[in-house]
Amino acid sequence: MTDFVEIGGVKVGSGLPVYVIGEIGINHNGEIDIVKKLMDVAAAAGCNAVKFQKRTPELCVPDAQKSVVRETPWGFMTYLEYRHRIELKEEQYAEIDRYAKEKGLHWFASCWDQPSVDFIERFNPVCYKVASASLTDEELLRYTASKGRPVILSTGMSTQEEIDKAVAVLDRKQLLLTHATSTYPCSPDELNLRMITTLRHRFSVPVGYSGHETGLQTTLAAVALGASVIERHITLDRAMWGTDQAASVEPAGLHRLVRDIRVIERAFGDGVKHVYPSELPIRQKLRVR
Repeated sequence: MTDFVEIGGVKVGSGLPVYVIGEIGINHNGEIDIVKKLMDVAAAAGCNAVKFQKRTPELCVPDAQKSVVRETPWGFMTYLEYRHRIELKEEQYAEIDRYAKEKGLHWFASCWDQPSVDFIERFNPVCYKVASASLTDEELLRYTASKGRPVILSTGMSTQEEIDKAVAVLDRKQLLLTHATSTYPCSPDELNLRMITTLRHRFSVPVGYSGHETGLQTTLAAVALGASVIERHITLDRAMWGTDQAASVEPAGLHRLVRDIRVIERAFGDGVKHVYPSELPIRQKLRVR
């Protein structure tokens, strides 16, 4: 088994502190001011990293959708125009890189196409994420892995056979998997958290959880089941415009989530039975022999 994978100098794996990712994704709506506020939230809560999504719209938007007109906060525009509107520019990513260093955060992105991998590579990312939607894109998997950095592969909307094929083309020594269900928001009935154990036993790599549910209880349950990575979408306000906002965690919730993850880690112990000093007075008082 690969005991751990090192991300930006942090060892991530079974028995180690959970690596917590605040998924900013596209919840910034193309605004760097919102990005920085969300990075502030992530840093204050104690996250290890924030994550973004990077696309080349001409490659990622299906031809049938490019000219479809939709209503947005910036007026009516085609879907292709909208995708360009919310894509962060190079100077904005440069500011993200600077600000992340200032805040002590890692940052990286899910790259949906090869030019996006090349774009993010300029910033020397600590790792790459491969989104669930890209799990069957073998060319993208190989290209991402060719950069020699750790890869976090999300397994939502995928069959076991598809996951097997994706893992087969990646370097397991640099691979982490995250269990996910790609419904936004997701019902507890479809979270299937036991897959965390299934994936860990099947592939012998660190396994985490990327949650799209509302609430925090089930994400904490994933930690109790041994998730090495926790990723949740974050937002300033779930009522903001955007497709991922409703399945995101607001600032107060993110603070509670990270706090409770760290409490759970302390409670795990070492699996060896101890009689703790705090028990001795009770033992002396209550034990007959």
